[in-house]
Amino acid sequence: MDQKGYRQGSFQSATSDEDMLEIAGASMDFSMADDDPPLDREMGGFSSYNGGRMNGTSTMMDFLEEPLPGVGTYEDFNTIDWVREKSRDRDRHREITNRSKESTWALLHSVSDAFSGWLLMLLIGLLAGSLAGLIDISAHWMTDLKEGVCLAGFWFNHEHCCWKSNTTFTDRDKCPEWKSWSQLILGQGEGAFAYILNYFMYVLWALMFSLLAVLLVKGFAPYACGSGIPEIKTILSGFIIRGYLGKWTLVIKTITLVLAVSSGLSLGKEGPLVHVACCCGNILCHLFTKYRKNEAKRREVLSAAAAAGVSVAFGAPIGGVLFSLEEVSYYFPLKTLWRSFFAALVAAFTLRSINPFGNSRLVLFYVEFHMPWHLLELVPFILLGIFGGLWGAFFIRSNIAWCRRRKTTRLGKYPVLEVFVVTAITAILAFPNEYTRMSTSELISELFNDCGILDSSKLCEYVNDFNSTKGDDLPDRAAGPGVYTAVWQLALALIMKVFITIFTFGMKVPSGLFIPSMAVGAIVGRLLGVGVEQLAFYHHDWAIFSGWCSQGADCITPGLYAMVGAAACLGGVTRMTVSLVVIMFELTGGLEYIVPLMAAAMTSKWVADAIGREGIYDAHIRLNGYPFLEAKEEFSHKTRAMDVMRPRKNDPPLTVITQDSMTVEDVETIVTSTTYSGYPVVVSRASQRLVGFVLRRDLIISIENARKKQDGIVSTSIICFTDYCPPLPPSSPSVLKLRSILDLSPFTVTDETPMEIVVDIFRKLGLRQCLVTHNGKLLGIITKKDVLKHIAQMANQDPDSILFN
Repeated sequence: MDQKGYRQGSFQSATSDEDMLEIAGASMDFSMADDDPPLDREMGGFSSYNGGRMNGTSTMMDFLEEPLPGVGTYEDFNTIDWVREKSRDRDRHREITNRSKESTWALLHSVSDAFSGWLLMLLIGLLAGSLAGLIDISAHWMTDLKEGVCLAGFWFNHEHCCWKSNTTFTDRDKCPEWKSWSQLILGQGEGAFAYILNYFMYVLWALMFSLLAVLLVKGFAPYACGSGIPEIKTILSGFIIRGYLGKWTLVIKTITLVLAVSSGLSLGKEGPLVHVACCCGNILCHLFTKYRKNEAKRREVLSAAAAAGVSVAFGAPIGGVLFSLEEVSYYFPLKTLWRSFFAALVAAFTLRSINPFGNSRLVLFYVEFHMPWHLLELVPFILLGIFGGLWGAFFIRSNIAWCRRRKTTRLGKYPVLEVFVVTAITAILAFPNEYTRMSTSELISELFNDCGILDSSKLCEYVNDFNSTKGDDLPDRAAGPGVYTAVWQLALALIMKVFITIFTFGMKVPSGLFIPSMAVGAIVGRLLGVGVEQLAFYHHDWAIFSGWCSQGADCITPGLYAMVGAAACLGGVTRMTVSLVVIMFELTGGLEYIVPLMAAAMTSKWVADAIGREGIYDAHIRLNGYPFLEAKEEFSHKTRAMDVMRPRKNDPPLTVITQDSMTVEDVETIVTSTTYSGYPVVVSRASQRLVGFVLRRDLIISIENARKKQDGIVSTSIICFTDYCPPLPPSSPSVLKLRSILDLSPFTVTDETPMEIVVDIFRKLGLRQCLVTHNGKLLGIITKKDVLKHIAQMANQDPDSILFN
């Protein structure tokens, strides 16, 4: 990092804590500290970092007489010190507890401090649920706007426009209040000219929405693109990307998410809703001191916010909590589990109160099945799991290859043109096919649907024999012309979705992957379900059907196959298991289908893992070079700490600071000539006995403030990191005491420590760096970046890829 930028107040120019992450075009050194911004100017105000009192009669002074703004905080693109943050929170809590016994006011402060976490969860749930409702309503209206407009009020979507119409049930989508663009402009809804005009308006609106989205993202919030989940996983592991969860990102992501979904691109809003909820959590943390000033506590809040995001995305509060635990969170204590559950509950309740779809459901594709499944159906369910695993592995490899090409070629310089071309191709191919013309959520709803007597969908156009109908349950019937037409259209839709999604995910617009993946699986599942249904109808006397599927019985539910296929494909792409199954059964409201879902999800994961171990989010983390230490992978190589530490053989000696023999000028020279995030402090260069570790940022801030505010501090002043400094001649300048910024308990390992243990220590303690000693003498240092490079090297990958791209 550029020293000049630090010394001239880079810590002062930082924005407030809400602008937590800023990625684009930045170059960073991951050996540095943290990934969150310097939260607040008062962040250094913890008691454990306060200096001692000045003695006015002495030439020795500790300039940290008062907390200094910036001391104890982190620069952008750094890793937080989990151990220090947790220690600071314990000190703060201990101080509040001790004071609570002194007065009633202090007791009330203690109670409010304990309650603040639950209040924060309530606010996050309310805000996330409200924004999700706004996004749902807006996206539904703007999606229908591509096809026509409501004369009763342009703000009504197609369904709401026809609610008050007197049309019959079968003509409910053709009410006089709703006019297609051809009816509005030409006065007729049928014919070649009407079709061409509707086609043109559909493509035009799609291009307008997508171009507006990409221009807003490019101009105001570059971090609003993508799903955000890879970055959130990295942030939750302790990395700081300032601005990524800021207010501008929240505003632009909310607006552009509606535009991107409405444009008809093969993307979903579910993944970006996690990003939106985390933005809400980060911004609301500013209201509470203990979260504003502590990065580790803030990450507990963000874990709960991620759960609330999935809760409103799928209407699955329990699934949201499990998703946060299984997929995104790095540190997830039991207290966070409870608060995540509460935040997810409040968010789901808020969305239910808004009722965005007018059917008392939280998602568009909620469905209920009533028929039980048979044991023999596990065979097609497992086949769907195999397809899901194959599709997931194929998609990950193809998408990563395309995204790498986008990063390494001139293609990445033209994001607007890329979005324009992909949108145009998508819209032109989508309009002729009714299953690609509708929104992906409506498509999934159609595929999940269990055909009833009143259903007018092509997928439900069977040859009816009402003499055999018993109550509301329809028997398996022969497929009519509409079903065969729908099967061909779905097959074409499948081919389009499979390939167009590869190029869509990763563009510079908000784009989620849940819905496109589910759509691919649901199409395959529905096609397989229709096939098995017809096989059972025409060959009910076969041995495999004779025992449980007699003629005239309702034994095959194609919608169930679609649901299992959707779960299989989503699992193959994301490698979720437990949370995926729970989300799916919360979507369907049926516990009896857990076994098919579990079978498909596990098969999908096994098949996908056999081809490639990484899920889509981990693959994008590695592609972008984020410093994420995966807790699920095992390190099995027999290397030692001395093989990884720096300095290596033939390297310059380790840069150290002595405890009481270096001047201010000496230390400033070291800081100016190096870019390290911190320096070991030793007794002397000769002994190399370790005293502690001091952060570069704290050192710079402390010296700058001492020069400005303390008399007698000059370049020749001795810097002392001990309680008692050696006596100096009376004519010597004042001594600068900096013991208060010294970490006296840095984590150390010996040079013979196996790297397997070192990697475990970095994962479980969230360390930024670890010092290596031999017989008590300092030998070297291992940073998180060194560990990541070593893991990449052992996996025959390019170690220089661990760089923030």
